[in-house]
Amino acid sequence: MSNRLKNIKTQLSGMRLPTSGELGDSVIDGELSMDDRGDQQIIPGISLSPTGQATVDPALADILFDLGIQLEEITKLPADVEHVLAAIVLAARNGQLNQFTRLSSSDLVLQEVLADHVRAIFTKYDGKVGRDD
Repeated sequence: MSNRLKNIKTQLSGMRLPTSGELGDSVIDGELSMDDRGDQQIIPGISLSPTGQATVDPALADILFDLGIQLEEITKLPADVEHVLAAIVLAARNGQLNQFTRLSSSDLVLQEVLADHVRAIFTKYDGKVGRDD
């Protein structure tokens, strides 16, 4: 497991993900449910503001962390929680996940779907998922 993944485990709420101009139109633009603040629910427990700020329910921290470890093993890339979140957003924009999808680190189909998006993030964007990268 990468040191970066270990360090990010508890830094979930308020994480900023790229806007449409940073990772292509499929990241932000789309038809997902919105709350009264304009946030889009990506899946239960993860929402995205119009500016690309991700809010993650703390109950998902261990699942996202476990998925990061599994995606590192599957892809042989240094995936971390930010990559998992970006992959979830991309999968939702691609219609592979919806606002009713429940995350499970033991879901092999979910792992493969997210692995494809993690590979794309590293191939197309050199693994950069936010302005700080």
